[in-house]
Amino acid sequence: MRLTSKKVVSLVHHDFEDLELWYPILRLREEGAVVHLAGEKAEDEYIGKYGVPAKSDFSYSDIKGEEYDAILVPGGWAPDKIRRFPEVLSLLQHFEQNKKPIGQICHAGWVLISAKILQGKKVTSTPGIKDDMENAGATWYDEPVVVDGHLVSSRRPPDLPDYMREFIKVIEQK
Repeated sequence: MRLTSKKVVSLVHHDFEDLELWYPILRLREEGAVVHLAGEKAEDEYIGKYGVPAKSDFSYSDIKGEEYDAILVPGGWAPDKIRRFPEVLSLLQHFEQNKKPIGQICHAGWVLISAKILQGKKVTSTPGIKDDMENAGATWYDEPVVVDGHLVSSRRPPDLPDYMREFIKVIEQK
């Protein structure tokens, strides 16, 4: 259990990619991390693209960046909703400014784009938002996982094992 002293927040909203939300949460919990889910509303149920539910522990506005060691942004269509909340963008900016681990997969890059934290970063994502990532100032790679300091990005569900192996390493180093 490599992460017993760590706290991670994962963002959630309707139409998240089921595996991209749950696989990272379960892997982090297996390593001993406390993982909370934050959604638009506290204790609300969100449904993934394939019908898997997730209940938020807190609302986005309840989350204080200084209380967490890392943040996860899942993919699916949820990122297009998540990025509309100023408190989420501020939270991601806090993690960026404090060099705390940020994990993003698939379409999650949209949230980081809206937070304006990708300038000069090396990233990957679903190829469908490659242009968006590059237009935000990032250098995009077609690889299963890209680590740029505290930012860990991945493309899609088949890449989850590589993504989480690297994300866990980054959390351990902080």
